Amino acid sequence: MSTALQQKQTSSTNIVQLSGNTIEDSQQYLTFMLATEVFAINILNIKEIIEYGHLTEVPRMPGFIRGVINLRGAVVPVIDLGVRFGKQPTSVSRRTCVVIIEIEHEDEQQVVGVMVDAVNEVMDILPDQIEPAPNFGANIRADFIAGMGKVEGKFVIILNVGHVLSLDEMATLAAASDTV
Repeated sequence: MSTALQQKQTSSTNIVQLSGNTIEDSQQYLTFMLATEVFAINILNIKEIIEYGHLTEVPRMPGFIRGVINLRGAVVPVIDLGVRFGKQPTSVSRRTCVVIIEIEHEDEQQVVGVMVDAVNEVMDILPDQIEPAPNFGANIRADFIAGMGKVEGKFVIILNVGHVLSLDEMATLAAASDTV
C-alpha cells in the first residue's frame, strides 16, 4: 500500500496548461473512516500506512495517545483520532490501520502515527470543491478542519494536520495529565 502512496505523492500537485492559462490541478487526499464519518488528509503529509499491530502503552499519557510502535528502529507515538476528537476510543478491527504522518515541529520532521477505523482511498479534490471550515456544526474543533471537500454530493472533512497533531499542544496535555 505504501508503494502506491509514494508513487502518488510525486504527482499530487501537477501544473496543467489549458487554453494558455496555467492552473493548479487537484490535490490528492487519503480518505479514511472514524466511526461513520469520512475524513481526509493531504497525501503530501503521509509517509505510509501500516496494519494495526502491537502497541507499547506509555504510562501517564493523555487518553488519545494509545502508545508507541517500533517503526524500523524509530519510536513512533500513535494517536487515537477518535479520542483526540473527543469521541469514544477507536475499537480495533481487522480494518484498523495506523497512518504514519510526517509533521514539521521546530524546523524538524517528526513522525506520528494516527489510528483510524479504515482507510478508504486516495481521491482528487479540486480547489473549487473545497469549502471553508464551518464555525459550528462539526463534531470536532473548528481549528482541526482545513476545509470541507464536496465529493459526489457528500462532504469529506479535510483535516488540518498541523493543528490535530500539534506536538506542543499534546505536550501541554500530557503535562496536565501528570498533575491529575
